[in-house]
Amino acid sequence: MPINILMPALSPTMEKGNLAKWLKKEGDTVKSGDVIAEIETDKATMEVEAVDEGTIAKIVVPEGTQDVPVNDVIAVLAGDGEDVKAAGAGAAKPAPKPAEAPAPKAAAAPAPAPAPAAPPAPAPQAAASSAPQANGHGRIFSSPLARRLAKEAGIDVARIIGSGPHGRIVARDVEGARSGKGLKAPAATPAGGPTLAPSMSDQQVRALFEEGSYEVVPHDGMRRTIAQRLTASVQTIPHFYLTIDCDIGKLLTAREEINKQAPTDKDKKPLYKLSVNDFVIKAMAVALQKIPNCNVSWTDGGMLKHKHSDVGVAVAMPGGLITPIIRKAETKTLSAISGEMKDFAARARARRLKPEEYQGGTTAVSNLGMYGINHFTAVINPPHATILAVGTSEERPVVRGGKIEIAHMMSVTLSCDHRAIDGALGAELIGAFKGLIENPVMMMV
Repeated sequence: MPINILMPALSPTMEKGNLAKWLKKEGDTVKSGDVIAEIETDKATMEVEAVDEGTIAKIVVPEGTQDVPVNDVIAVLAGDGEDVKAAGAGAAKPAPKPAEAPAPKAAAAPAPAPAPAAPPAPAPQAAASSAPQANGHGRIFSSPLARRLAKEAGIDVARIIGSGPHGRIVARDVEGARSGKGLKAPAATPAGGPTLAPSMSDQQVRALFEEGSYEVVPHDGMRRTIAQRLTASVQTIPHFYLTIDCDIGKLLTAREEINKQAPTDKDKKPLYKLSVNDFVIKAMAVALQKIPNCNVSWTDGGMLKHKHSDVGVAVAMPGGLITPIIRKAETKTLSAISGEMKDFAARARARRLKPEEYQGGTTAVSNLGMYGINHFTAVINPPHATILAVGTSEERPVVRGGKIEIAHMMSVTLSCDHRAIDGALGAELIGAFKGLIENPVMMMV
């Protein structure tokens, strides 16, 4: 009996993904564990392994297809002894795209244009047909292509007037909406005046700029996910911030000495080279063990109090950032943390991290010191209750015993979720971090 290969759920929250590449073709024999395809999610590109053995009878979803729902059939496998042609002939076919009338020539390559102050009222028949069809849920009928184009253009599909059968929104309607045509009038503005930028529609924002003075760069999945998560964080988590200055003179001395004595490989290259960030990760992990009431996650049902310090570390990558997690960081040596971070950073930039390597965690570190930033505040990434923003280390004048001295100082700012951590408790955590980062030998105790 033919075996359906389904679009896998590569993370608990994944609903759809892009089928980036097939590594096997129709007629190829596969064994359990063979890598057969690459799937792109908003954060990474992951390999799909075959679960069963057999011959690929039919590739149902071609490579390059975007937004393939989880559990959709992407290929069919003929089992041992089965007729490959027969298995392929009975394969599920992807749903055909609805026929759409060709778009007018004027809309073939639309240039972004300001929306008119008041969109022209549609003809009575068009207005009637564009209303949501009665199906009990107020659903807006639109073709899959139209929804994708509207999403890429940042246009709310509910505002587009459909010209297809029964008011269905089709691709040409989206193309017209890009230039401000065929859009329903936005909801009335409150009497207090225009709304702020976050509430402005795509067309309202574009109307503020001269036509031709900008280009539209569609958001990719990663940028949309970052926007959604951080917007939710700011809107739902009551942040407060604590800043402290740390003298890292002893740390820099210890780092230099450790790196000098690092063992080498056969090519005389050191097996590790510690960075200041490696010490920061370790110090934050140990500090959470010292102040366990800060190593928590807020839920409405109760506080999750974590046993280990799983520290996420922000890594910049093309188009956004990701936070791979050093699990049980309090138990690991500095050299082990350094090795993990180098591996994570390289695979993050290549979008090769696995979901379990960047999901979860109990806190996070964001270090912009290498960019010369002295001080900043970071946004908490749920389910964390804290995030540490690390500035640059620099020589500063400090007063000691009534005398001015030069010291290597580094400013750090702790963002706290006030639902889970109060001010005094947050102060204990950042104080514990300061004690460890200023006396790195205490991380080893």
